[in-house]
Amino acid sequence: MALPNEDRTMSADSRNPEGETIVVTKSNNWFVAKDEESGIASQGQTKADALSNLAEALALADQPVSEEDDVQEESSAPWL
Repeated sequence: MALPNEDRTMSADSRNPEGETIVVTKSNNWFVAKDEESGIASQGQTKADALSNLAEALALADQPVSEEDDVQEESSAPWL
């Protein structure tokens, strides 16, 4: 018996020319792209959207944070 589309999960690995591995999965009608080296992930309604969003997230992660924008206060989150 086949599962409804929203319950299916698929996965695909891909290596870019630099040898980095990007894993793309689909679950509940969303594609999730994750860079295995950095652990950074993003999602999109299409595989192309997820990969584009991941590229943007990776680019933002490479940008340094200025001291004035850096958060110095302690978190009140119970899991930290």
